[in-house]
Amino acid sequence: MSDMDHCPDKEDFSDVHYLTENNVCTILSFCEEQGDYSALIRVIGRIFSTAETLMKSFRKDEPNPTDDLDSLTPTDVDKHKKQSEPPLEKVGASSAAAFPDESPREMFDPCEVTVDVDAVRRVYDRLLTIDQVETALVNALIYLTPNMELDLDYLDVYENNPDYLNIFIIVLENSNLHSPEYLEVALPQFCKAMSKLPVTALARLSKLWSTYGLPHIRRMMETFQQLITFTVVSNEYDGENLVNDDETVVAATQCLKVAFYASILGGDVDVEHNEEDDDDSESDELSLHELLGEERLYKKGPRTDPLEKELGVRSIDCIRPLITHEDFINESVNDVVEMDKDFTFFKVNAETKFSFQSCPFILSVITKNQGLYYDNRIRMYSERRLTALYSMVQGQQPNPYLKLKVRRDHIIDDALVRLEMISMENPSDLKKQLFVEFEGEQGVDEGGVSKEFFLLVLEEIFNIDIGMFTYDNDTKVFWFNSSSLENEAQYTLIGIVLGLAIYNNCILDVHFPMVVYRKLLGKKGTYLDLSDSHPPLYQSLKGLLEYTDNVEEDMSLTFQISHTDLFGNPLLYDLKEEGDQIPVTKENRQEFVDLYAEYILNESVERQFRAFKKGFLMVTNESPLKYLFRPEEVELLICGSRKLDFEALEKTTEYDGGYSKDSEIIKYFWETIHSFAEEQKRLFLQFTTGTDRAPVGGLGKLKMIIAKNGSDTDRLPTSHTCFNALLLPEYTSKEKLKERLLKAITYAKGFGML
Repeated sequence: MSDMDHCPDKEDFSDVHYLTENNVCTILSFCEEQGDYSALIRVIGRIFSTAETLMKSFRKDEPNPTDDLDSLTPTDVDKHKKQSEPPLEKVGASSAAAFPDESPREMFDPCEVTVDVDAVRRVYDRLLTIDQVETALVNALIYLTPNMELDLDYLDVYENNPDYLNIFIIVLENSNLHSPEYLEVALPQFCKAMSKLPVTALARLSKLWSTYGLPHIRRMMETFQQLITFTVVSNEYDGENLVNDDETVVAATQCLKVAFYASILGGDVDVEHNEEDDDDSESDELSLHELLGEERLYKKGPRTDPLEKELGVRSIDCIRPLITHEDFINESVNDVVEMDKDFTFFKVNAETKFSFQSCPFILSVITKNQGLYYDNRIRMYSERRLTALYSMVQGQQPNPYLKLKVRRDHIIDDALVRLEMISMENPSDLKKQLFVEFEGEQGVDEGGVSKEFFLLVLEEIFNIDIGMFTYDNDTKVFWFNSSSLENEAQYTLIGIVLGLAIYNNCILDVHFPMVVYRKLLGKKGTYLDLSDSHPPLYQSLKGLLEYTDNVEEDMSLTFQISHTDLFGNPLLYDLKEEGDQIPVTKENRQEFVDLYAEYILNESVERQFRAFKKGFLMVTNESPLKYLFRPEEVELLICGSRKLDFEALEKTTEYDGGYSKDSEIIKYFWETIHSFAEEQKRLFLQFTTGTDRAPVGGLGKLKMIIAKNGSDTDRLPTSHTCFNALLLPEYTSKEKLKERLLKAITYAKGFGML
């Protein structure tokens, strides 16, 4: 054994070639006796500043190259070192680590490392109480990291020796990395080196961290977040100096990704229960986009993150992470990132430029929505250009919009026929900007008419008398009716409508349980999803799983279940072949619960949901939606926020026509609005904007306008929902304002001339 070459006599400890817990404690005791830590500082500085020596430190089993050094004479030591180490001039400053004694191709457990992590932590606990040692660690790290970066850039150091990862494991156990001493130089340089690790090494590190538990992963996350925030607030960014070009921010974000996936792996994960992909196989024929050299902007299908692929787990697979997704969002980055530029990097220059959309966990839903907006608008403009090009070639009148002309009394039939025709003849037309016209009405669609079209379609299609969906009065959510008599085209229509709403930046009054959005993004429903889609059933099945007495005798259940059809008639279904003959027992109750959930959430509604998803994907299949957003964020995009902050709306509202925030009528108006009940506030929002939900980011993002519409009169207030504009006469009293406003918001509908 050679922990410290058996406690050398020399005070400088120059014969210590690597660190162990024992030799650190010995040196520390010596220094405490002498009252001088200079020997310890020299050893720490020497070992921590060289990749080879640090890699060999704190091994569970001592490294082979130095096992017998203490039994050799000084001459023999030199010979041994010459035989075991390659010439440094050939391999770089710190690359002796790249030439291990044993083949790196031997199989190893990704979570199995040769570092004694517990020993490293105990050593740090003692060392970090000494100020001089802290300084030595900082300086050593500054010296170490540039050499590591060069080795990782130009030499296959990790591929040749996976133990190279030991360096990162040891350094990252330092609980003071987030302190100011490291933030200026040492930690930024270290993150740059870490970001150069191959994806296999980063995956191994992520898996390792996932076994360490919540406090460790949270410390890692907070360390990288602090570096990102410190760097962003210390610099100024603009159109010429983008945060995307800041090497420290980029590297720390890529390191944060390792902690993000460790949080997912350490929590509850379901990598099974995936919906089948309905993507069409790619054609061998060149598309017009490819002929025009624009294929990078319009490439099909969601991206796959390399680290995600290596780990075999996706963000959508996460049921419950160790750290909430919201904690990984960095507000400082969201404040300075320019999404138009970032979108270009994401879609076009991904190989040469960093895009924060490649690390979507760091972005808020508001910021990601901006990226989606650019993606949607560019596709709309592209379809418009292609239409003009086709029209020139074919000599036809160009049709740059997705035009829907519908009758208010036959809105479903008209929309269904038109959209079904488009989806069969030219599905790409669905990616044009939507333009709706109500027959016999004079409204020009600048957003408001489309909003009302969506609302009317949903109002009719979710009517429980039609029977397409069932409604739960307790949970206030809709679910697919498994015994619906409607054909699949109706479900495809509602899927198209949801896709069009996202594509055209409209929010809808839709009440689906979260499992619908999980299924749209590729996951099947499971037992846990029943908690918000079918709460009574969930509680019953949970009770079954937790029952401690005799399940078979006390509950008398079999693998045959019953449910009711559209007309209330009971239907029997066998979860397994001859299910009525198979009793539910303590041993098979989990299987019963899983099969029950599989039937309710997947099998029984497969026909309806497949058609619904098909319609949704007709509009969104080429969108980065699936890559950027989690299910709860997709719900927010489609439905908007249920939280209505009218204080925020008041602060951002603009005034026109002679009104200002200090006008007496405006003061009356806001006092009246704030006095409204929740339902009246929603009616007002519906009247003014065309929907009763707040957009992504809240009502403060709405940009409402209140304009003067004449002096005192008996006329009602009116609105232009296209522009979120309220036309308000200057009523003489607060009481009259309230009476006129309530009447307007209660009876408003249609787009006739006023």
